[in-house]
Amino acid sequence: MSENLFFSTIELADDHLILGHRLSEWCGHAPTLEEDLSLPNLGLDLLGAATNLYSLASNLEGGKRSEDELAFGRIEKEYKNCLLVEKPNENFGHTMLKQLYFCVFMKLFWNECNSSKNKILAGISAKSQKEMVYHIRHSGEWVIRLGDGTEESHSKMTEAINELHPYTEELFYMSEASVNCAKKNYLPDRLKIKKDWEKEIKDIFKEATLPYPSVAHFQIGGRNGIHTETMGHLISTMQYLQRTYPGQIW
Repeated sequence: MSENLFFSTIELADDHLILGHRLSEWCGHAPTLEEDLSLPNLGLDLLGAATNLYSLASNLEGGKRSEDELAFGRIEKEYKNCLLVEKPNENFGHTMLKQLYFCVFMKLFWNECNSSKNKILAGISAKSQKEMVYHIRHSGEWVIRLGDGTEESHSKMTEAINELHPYTEELFYMSEASVNCAKKNYLPDRLKIKKDWEKEIKDIFKEATLPYPSVAHFQIGGRNGIHTETMGHLISTMQYLQRTYPGQIW
């Protein structure tokens, strides 16, 4: 079971690390000073959760690799994040929608994880769930403001939905490891929270006057280490210091 929990924890950690890195790319480029301060701080919340998850994974692996080695010492195909979080920041609304999709899912996921048999995961979930509530409020308000704003902002949000929604199905993908962890009550069954996720997203879209799309073909692959062409560029930037100066710490 420790092996299944290790791989499932890595999936969660990679999601948070990669999305946190994408948010950090807005530093110095956000549309307002307030957002220039907010977005990196949201990214820090995600990186904090990733750190805790990598620490747990390191313990489950018997200390074979440190949390830094797990985060920065793997090659592209060894990352198991969902494709959604690695999608580049096309524009501010695009980023807010991606954030909303992920954080609504994680709020529901962490809520179910409060009763995990693994006490460390239960502790991580208690803290992270509160952060997700704030993230949803922040990103949801922007999705509503932009969706129900000008003709141009509405059009950009509609384009973002068409671009990103096909990647949301992988949030609910159950790897063999996650299936085994769900059976043992270490982690929740992702499929069981899908209806609640859809309802919350639809409610926000309704207020934003945005269409909830019907998608015929979803994009998956990240959980199996098959990534988009942008992932290689992302990790080459993210891993630069550890690759150049191996083993360095702050």
